[in-house]
Amino acid sequence: MTSDSDDALSWDGDEGGTRKEQAPKKPRRTPAEPGAVAPTERTAEDPALSGGWNAVGRGSAAVGRPDDDDEPERPPLSTGMLLTLGVVGGVYLLYSIGWVVGGMRLKPLANLIVADAMYMPWFVLAVAAPALWFLAVWVLTRARAGWIRVALLLLGVVLLVPWPFVTVGVIGS
Repeated sequence: MTSDSDDALSWDGDEGGTRKEQAPKKPRRTPAEPGAVAPTERTAEDPALSGGWNAVGRGSAAVGRPDDDDEPERPPLSTGMLLTLGVVGGVYLLYSIGWVVGGMRLKPLANLIVADAMYMPWFVLAVAAPALWFLAVWVLTRARAGWIRVALLLLGVVLLVPWPFVTVGVIGS
């Protein structure tokens, strides 16, 4: 008599003596309706597998794949592109912080010229501009070459410099 631990050391179809191989096999149940298909059987009209499944074994070459031609598969981002995105994303985060600090330093001076109702929407837009630029470049250059994405991100680094922070700084003059 073998134990369950001996069953783990054998493969289905091995010659020899495990309890499961010596036991009579149960017949497969047939569906109740004549036109119904059992869950383990496939019909000739449905030869494709769902996405994420692979056919293995005898006859697996005959099994097709579903038509997913709507969206072609994109290769993953390279290490250099991921590093570039991380560095430029960090610069954009620092730019947003620079716009907050510089804009708060300019607020008393700006209140002499314009009202808060005019200053605050532009202040919020200036703080959000680096994140919006990054998101727009990411979404709009998905199907483009990598150098186009990098060029547009670097263009944003030049255009979105927080000038109030650069000119006045944290302490001011």
